[in-house]
This record gives sequence, structure tokens and C-alpha cells, in this order.
Amino acid sequence: MRLQGLLSQAFLLVSALTSTSVAASWTFTDGSVNVVAKGAGVGGGLKEQLLPSKALSKPVTIGAADTLKVTLTVQDGKTAKRPHQAFLLLQDSSKKLDISYPFSVKESGKAKVELTHKDLPAQFLRSSSPLSASIVIASFGSSAGYNSEAFPLTIELDPNIPIPVAEKPVRYGKLPEIHHIFRSDPKSPNITISSFFLLAVVATFSPLFGAWAYLGGNINHISKAMSDAPLSHALFVGSIIGIEGVFFLYYTVWNLFQTLPVLAALGVVAFLFGSRALTEVQGRRLAGLR
Repeated sequence: MRLQGLLSQAFLLVSALTSTSVAASWTFTDGSVNVVAKGAGVGGGLKEQLLPSKALSKPVTIGAADTLKVTLTVQDGKTAKRPHQAFLLLQDSSKKLDISYPFSVKESGKAKVELTHKDLPAQFLRSSSPLSASIVIASFGSSAGYNSEAFPLTIELDPNIPIPVAEKPVRYGKLPEIHHIFRSDPKSPNITISSFFLLAVVATFSPLFGAWAYLGGNINHISKAMSDAPLSHALFVGSIIGIEGVFFLYYTVWNLFQTLPVLAALGVVAFLFGSRALTEVQGRRLAGLR
């Protein structure tokens, strides 16, 4: 008797586990397919009830001006729930083509999808046999997904409306050679314009030296300056002349990548030794020498 009780308890446990595993799968309820003609109003057109894992025996026909509506409530076992993905899958077995249309699903599990002829590819509009319309539901977790045919779909064309031409699919392969046309290198201005501005710059030297002599410039201190800080004065003046030479080379033959490194180096030399040269000049001024 004790063994019989244990066996009955084990049988009840296995039955409970089996029923739980069977229930743990995605399905739907309150499913329906409705074909609404243009101007038919609410409740007009064809309406058929959809049952899980049981396809309709008669094909559903959608005309050129009709709208196909599929509504249902998605369930995870017995609970209405929103899945990760749910879509209506149309398949043409003769051409081995398929296309999917996602359901618009709410948190309550209520789902809906609508189709017209404009939503169908041209290949499906040319199909001579009914299409297979399946409902596919799946999500994360341990619940098994749902994939079963819901109804056959027949597309009825309007003889007065031409079937759109199918676009040629994109094929990856060798493309025609591309010939790049690069812009020619910039050229210096005309020699006449350059000479005019050169003479304008040189002409300013005479007023500059005149103003320097008028304000009391003293060239007699050159020897003292060179004796007190010969390296600083020589490198400072040399860096200034070098910078002007770099600008001339950039204007004539050099490009920007050749000019910038040399200009940066001369700028560092002019800053370091120019400050020392000016310190020597300040020392002479503080001593009363001008």
C-alpha cells in the first residue's frame, strides 16, 4: 500500500510537470481575419475566426481596393502578454519567396496587422497560386514559440490597374572604374603683381630708417651689444631673417607641410634668444646708455 501511494504521488508530479511544460508555450486567442472593401463601412466585408494550429479551409481573397486585417490576443500559456516578436508570414511555395509583416502589439497582448496591395511585393501580385499566411510568435524565455499556418491567401487583381514592375535586385560585383579628376596645384600670382607689392614693401624702408634716426637710434652700441650677448643677438636677428626667407620660399616653391616645421623651429629660436637679447638692451637702458 505504501508503494502504491508513492507511485500515485510520482504520477501526479509527472502529470503536473507535463501540464506545465505544455502550457509554457506561446499561442493566441480571439483571432480573426477580416477583408474590408473600400467604402464598406464598419462590419462590412468578409470576417473569419482564426484558431491556433488550425488553418482555414477556404482561401481568403483580397481585392485591389480591399484591406486585410488580422487581429488576435497573444498569450504566453494562459496569460495575455506582449512577445518579443509577432508577425504575419506570407509564403509563395512555388517561387520560394516569403515576406513578413510585424503585428502592432500592445502590453495587453492585443495585436493587429493590416495589408493592402500596395504593401505586397510585385512578385506576390504575379503569383498564380494562393499564398500561405502563417502566424509566428516568439520571445525570450523558456516558452516555446508558435509557428503555424492561419489561412491561404488569394490575391485578386484589377484588370484595369497594371501590375508594378519588380525592381531589379542589388547584386554585388565589379563596378565600372572610377577616374578621379584632381584640382591642379595653386599657382603664384602674376610676376607684375608680385613686383608691385615687393616695391611697395621696399619703399617703406626709407621712412622707417628716417624715423629711427629722428627718434635717436644709436648704432654705436652695436659693438657693446655684440660683446655682452653675441649669441643672443646673432641668433635673434638670424631667426628673423630666416623667417622672412621661409615666407619667400613658401610663396615660390614650398608647400604648407614643408613650411610649418621650419617656421616652428625658427619661431622657438626667435622667442628664446630674443628674450635674452631684449634683457641685454634693458640692462643698457637702466645703466643710462642709449
